Amino acid sequence: MNDLALKPSTQQIVVDEIFPHDAATIWRTLTDGALMARWLMEPKGFAAVEGTHFTFQTTPAGAWDGTIHCQVLEVRPNERLTYAWKGGDDGNVGYGSRLDTVLSFSLEKTETGTRVRLVHSGFELPRNDFALKNMSEGWKIVLPRLRETTSAIH
Repeated sequence: MNDLALKPSTQQIVVDEIFPHDAATIWRTLTDGALMARWLMEPKGFAAVEGTHFTFQTTPAGAWDGTIHCQVLEVRPNERLTYAWKGGDDGNVGYGSRLDTVLSFSLEKTETGTRVRLVHSGFELPRNDFALKNMSEGWKIVLPRLRETTSAIH
């Protein structure tokens, strides 16, 4: 067997929608902590500055305390925001299993507004099967909440 055959398979989630807003308005919703709390979760320590470490808190499971550890990896105002998204515990199976992923939001001007493309990558299969399935459905709910929050501040 070669090294490639020994590597776990990775998958990603992609959600792509057109928002009727300009990129600057959407950017504000993506990067303002109080607004993030309205459409995703309340961040602790977030700043749209590369290298910034911050956390989200969700429901604990087994050996995992529910903390999602993030680090801002890329900031291109009004264009792209990327951060690491890590959580879980090696002792958990299913919900709360170890997760080491990357979440990116890309913004692109269109004729009718801005294309928002969410890519959540790095799900290792089979270990992250449960997270991939649930988060695939979850991001389809969260992105409309991002749209609603953006509309409310516009």
